[in-house]
Amino acid sequence: MSKIFKMTHPDTSRLWPMVQKGDFIDGYATPSQLSPQDALSIGLAMPKWADALLRLRNVIVRPLGLKTGSAKDGRDAIFPMHYSSDTEIIIGTDDAHLNFRISVLRQNGHLHMATWVHRNNWIGRVYLLIVMPFHVAIVRNAMRQIAKASTITSPPLAQ
Repeated sequence: MSKIFKMTHPDTSRLWPMVQKGDFIDGYATPSQLSPQDALSIGLAMPKWADALLRLRNVIVRPLGLKTGSAKDGRDAIFPMHYSSDTEIIIGTDDAHLNFRISVLRQNGHLHMATWVHRNNWIGRVYLLIVMPFHVAIVRNAMRQIAKASTITSPPLAQ
C-alpha cells in the first residue's frame, strides 16, 4: 500500500490565494496516478461511522441555521464545485460561521489533498475546535482509500 504524507499543499494550487493569516490549512499526499475527479469520488465516499457523524452534525447545527445538505438538483450543496481542471478540483462552501474549501490536486506523480478553513466569527472558531479530531480522522481515511485505489490501479513499475 502507498504511503500517505502530511505535507504543505503545493504552491501551484488555486487554493492559496484564498488563505489569510490565521486560517487553517492542512495537506496530505500519496503517490497516485488517479485523476483529481476519481480521487475526489473515492475520498468523499465516507465510511458509515463518518456518515453517522455528519448526520449527527446536521441535527445539531440545523437550529443554528448552518448548511446541512443539498437539494436533489444540487442547489445549496454542502460541497459545491468552485474550480475544476485536469489537475485540480476545489469544492467547498461559505457559511455564516466559516468558509471552507477542499482541494484535490495531482502533481509530480502524487495526489494532494488540502482543507482550508477561514473562521468568520467565534462560532466558527468553536466549531472548528470541536470538529478537528473528526476532520483529521475523516481526511486520513479518505487518503487511505485514495492510496489503496492508487495501488490497485497503478501500472507495475518497469523492471
